[in-house]
Amino acid sequence: MSLLPHKHLLSLADYSEQDIAILLDTAERMKEILDRPVKKVPTLRGVTVVNLFMEPSTRTRISFELAEKRLSADTLNFSASGSSLSKGETLLDTALNIEAMKIDVVVMRHKSPGSPHFLARHLDAIIINAGDGCHEHPTQALLDMLTLRQKFGTLKGLHVGLVGDISHSRVALSNIIGLSKMGAHVVLCGPTTLIPRGVERFGVSITHSLDETIRTCDALNILRIQLERQEAGLFPSLREYQAYFGLTRRRLDQAKAPLTILHPGPINRGVEITSDVADSEHSVILQQVTNGVAVRMAVLYLLAGAQPVAAETKM
Repeated sequence: MSLLPHKHLLSLADYSEQDIAILLDTAERMKEILDRPVKKVPTLRGVTVVNLFMEPSTRTRISFELAEKRLSADTLNFSASGSSLSKGETLLDTALNIEAMKIDVVVMRHKSPGSPHFLARHLDAIIINAGDGCHEHPTQALLDMLTLRQKFGTLKGLHVGLVGDISHSRVALSNIIGLSKMGAHVVLCGPTTLIPRGVERFGVSITHSLDETIRTCDALNILRIQLERQEAGLFPSLREYQAYFGLTRRRLDQAKAPLTILHPGPINRGVEITSDVADSEHSVILQQVTNGVAVRMAVLYLLAGAQPVAAETKM
């Protein structure tokens, strides 16, 4: 039984401002568990989670695995390579066979937009979207928002710049939706060819000047150039991209006030961000990674935690 008015986490578009606040507040309490000598509670004992990852992943996959283990869930890991999918089995048949083994939660990453929504229509299990193509990545946006809220105390009124490959970034759309619902103002910055048409309908501002974005924002979330998802010819070269949209220390020093720098990873150092910025006092990148475990613990607990946390766990 979900402790939220939702069975699944497919898109932040389905979640209200109050729902997101509950997730972030719960993640703060989960973070306290990660700071204990014994980083484990029995909250999801008896719950079985399968991590159904059809695309490469490091941070998200490990983060979900850790979150599941911290909550004492039984965890199974699935990868497409070496599975029956490589023999021609359909995604639905694979998922139905896994569900027949009596699993409770599916954490899914897939290259096709909408694939978690598809499974949610056919399975009884709880579905959590861990990234679907260029569409959404809701838990990444939640951990980004948690990191910003820890830094600034609130999201309301913040000016947050999303810089880079907006068109191919699932992180971008989830951040746009989540931050806007929480009262932040989102600025999109990147080459014209990497800004999706019609994105203005989300109430965002658009600029093609990184220097302008630096002058007007409180925080920048730097997005990787996703060459594996792009068609050729969207910008002349990585060197030219870096010259116009790469975040350097020289550019950062132009800010009117200290900027907070986020990056969902993996980082292409020297392309979208230089090492002296990524490793600087402005960066909260490693804090994002830590918060990722807490956020995913919160999501799993709120969606799959049929019972309140026992008193001895003191969340």
